[in-house]
Amino acid sequence: MTNPRGREPERAPESDPSDLLTHATRALRRRWAASLEPWGLAPHEARALRVISDSDGARLSDIAAHLRIAPRSATEVVDALQEKSLVERMPDPTDRRAVLAVPTDTGRALAEEIGAARLQVSRDYFSRLEPQEQDQLAALLHRLIAD
Repeated sequence: MTNPRGREPERAPESDPSDLLTHATRALRRRWAASLEPWGLAPHEARALRVISDSDGARLSDIAAHLRIAPRSATEVVDALQEKSLVERMPDPTDRRAVLAVPTDTGRALAEEIGAARLQVSRDYFSRLEPQEQDQLAALLHRLIAD
């Protein structure tokens, strides 16, 4: 049914797919953030630690690009991780002007623990859906994010 101006009626906010996706994403992010509390890390620190650990060291510019933050912000995040002895700065062996953030053994182990906790949070969150529904949701999301 159209409205008096001849346009399709707007969806109610509680049924708009973009609003629903936003709410679901925020709920999942809140759960992930809460799961980090035992380690005293903020979500952005955990994401940076994952990037650094996954690449076994990364330039600050690469960290900033991967996390979609300003280079100055990446510097601050790496500073915080370094203060917690989770990363250290080392010269880049391929470019003496550049510096790499490299995970310490403690940082690498913590990144693995956090990854396992994050996976468990996701499993718990999506467990409300049947396995077939989870597969269907994944397929739909892949279609939406495909370029």
